[in-house]
Amino acid sequence: MHRRAELVLRFTRAERWVHRTTAALMGVCLATAACLYLGPLAVLVGNRPLVVTVHVWCGLALPVPLLLGLASRALRADFSRLSRFTPADRQWLRALRARAGHRPAGKFNAGQKLYAQWTLGSMLVIIGTGLLMWLTHLAPPTWRTGATFVHDWLAAAIAVVIAGHVRMALRDRESRLGMRTGLVDRTWAEREHPHWRTGRREPVRTGADEAVE
Repeated sequence: MHRRAELVLRFTRAERWVHRTTAALMGVCLATAACLYLGPLAVLVGNRPLVVTVHVWCGLALPVPLLLGLASRALRADFSRLSRFTPADRQWLRALRARAGHRPAGKFNAGQKLYAQWTLGSMLVIIGTGLLMWLTHLAPPTWRTGATFVHDWLAAAIAVVIAGHVRMALRDRESRLGMRTGLVDRTWAEREHPHWRTGRREPVRTGADEAVE
């Protein structure tokens, strides 16, 4: 049993909802893509038209959670944090290359910022190329051929990057707790994100107890 002396709010309910919904949609897109391109899975699942329909509509819905979530002030603030690099982020990358123990970071470290920017950029490209493949009258055949090539290989890259993201999350229990409940231990926050001004900008619950295995 571990007793938490102080918890810090890291993610609001709206932010967690956006993350979970986007992850679910992306998961369905990857699963249906595998069923469309891998012969054994295609035979096992069958009903290719239904799989295509689910894949297309989940793909088109990918940006919807984020767009709706932008109504949240907390999410807009985090979006701003994730979209810009600071001197601390450059120090974090240098420390990572040098395998140094001290890696300065704000609420998000440089690796998390790169992942967020990659995710948003790849999402836009995968939707754009998917539209060219789906709406055949939008472009000439050569464009659709190129779009198919980019779409397929980008989807494979997305699957690899997401696998790495999940692997990193499995290694950081406190980070997973923050995404699941919104709260993290202040000691963890000060150690992993020393430049995050938890005491000034984030609501804090003190004296909270939580049983952790």
